[in-house]
Amino acid sequence: MIGFGRQVLPAFRINMNEGCEDMNLTSVVFNAGREEYAIPVENVVSIEKVEKTNPVPHLPSYMKGVVKSRGELIPLLDLANILYETNIIIDDKARMIVIHTEELSFGLLVQEAKEILEIPREALQQIGLVAYHKTKYFSSIANLDDRIITMINPESLLEVLDGVKEIKEYLVEQRQEV
Repeated sequence: MIGFGRQVLPAFRINMNEGCEDMNLTSVVFNAGREEYAIPVENVVSIEKVEKTNPVPHLPSYMKGVVKSRGELIPLLDLANILYETNIIIDDKARMIVIHTEELSFGLLVQEAKEILEIPREALQQIGLVAYHKTKYFSSIANLDDRIITMINPESLLEVLDGVKEIKEYLVEQRQEV
């Protein structure tokens, strides 16, 4: 289940027929700047209003600090800062998408979380941007009838950001001590 504000929505509506090429990719669609982006729901823990952010000195500019989500402290990354070197204004529309990857959970600050959308696999097109080292987190483009949505791979996003490697190493050390 995905928590959307206080409302809980079903997270997985993927046709699980293995080998079926016409599966849909269920994704959370959101805005950063004027563009639409999406992340597969399998990486999304929840979508929350942005509460108190605790700034931490000397972090990269895209890292707003740490926030508490479900009792756990996680880093909060500003997607607009990562993509456009601007900052998202935290207002009533701003949301934190809590994302879980194999190595790290983090909050992704977005301008507006719009919807959960079934994207047909055949609408996903590979683009040359994944070959460029700074944008390899763009896994594909969803070419839909009335809109274009850029798909983001959260694992790849963490690989290209300065400073995340050190945070992941620190967390691994902390887990080993426990």
